Amino acid sequence: MREEGTIHAVPHESELPLDAAQLTADLAPTLNLLRTVAAEGHLTRAAARLGVPQPTVSRALARIADRLGTDVVTKEGRGVRLTRTGAQLAAAAEHAYAELADRCREVVEELDPDRGRISLGFQHTMGSALVPELIRGFRAGHPGVRFRLVQGARDDMLAGALDGRLDLCLVSPLPTGAEWESVAVARDELVAVVPPAHPLAERAEVRLAELAAEEFALMGPGYGLRHIVTELAEAADVPLRPSWEAEEVDTLRGLVAAGLGVTLLPRAVGGEVAGTVEISLSPAAHRTVGMAWPAGRTPPPVVRAFRDHATSRP
Repeated sequence: MREEGTIHAVPHESELPLDAAQLTADLAPTLNLLRTVAAEGHLTRAAARLGVPQPTVSRALARIADRLGTDVVTKEGRGVRLTRTGAQLAAAAEHAYAELADRCREVVEELDPDRGRISLGFQHTMGSALVPELIRGFRAGHPGVRFRLVQGARDDMLAGALDGRLDLCLVSPLPTGAEWESVAVARDELVAVVPPAHPLAERAEVRLAELAAEEFALMGPGYGLRHIVTELAEAADVPLRPSWEAEEVDTLRGLVAAGLGVTLLPRAVGGEVAGTVEISLSPAAHRTVGMAWPAGRTPPPVVRAFRDHATSRP
């Protein structure tokens, strides 16, 4: 308990223990001033460069010194120079300013439909033809735009779009729900893929039920093609036996070529792959490929421009 009449000194602000996080928050607004003083070596010139009165600069430097408990500048002739403490802070400010300037340039570029960057996600089956076609057509009119391309499972691409890692994604089937907007951009025929020695290899068409006893090579869970094939099989009342699961369409075709099973895939771009035969399904089956993005999000102009290009294809 305090004794009545006892006087307790309140520590000056500069005598309090420094906390790095709080110190950063306190000094951040004035660090640009410090780096300007360091560059000019003169308070009046620094004030002119910053567009503020010279007393404002002097007061700001005094506040920094008071907060730290030590001077950050010292007089030198008609000008000033930074103390060791001031030089350390100015160097940190210069580094932070350069980093911020880089990020600001990126932001400005992304707001320019002719110079921005687009993060585009897509499923593996779309990388050989559709994605290059879309980018080639768009860059014909926007040659300065850069792309970050990410391919993977449908569910992963949609998750990336929702959390902001991706601007847009090409997926199939299209997502449903109020949190999504999407537009169809392509329609691919699905075919049965079998090895040349398969008893059905000479057929022009095959019913999915005729493959009921086969071992299937399929994309893994979470991939769009797996969703579609599963829905087709359920509609035809065909129990699938996925003996093999993969993450690449080329792997599925390789398994078929090795005689290890059959699969359902979009027709191969450029014709059948060696060691495989493609047979049309009866009834015909297709998948719709679409561009999807989170509903209600306002994308940068460059992203909107690419989205409009992709979704306005004939």
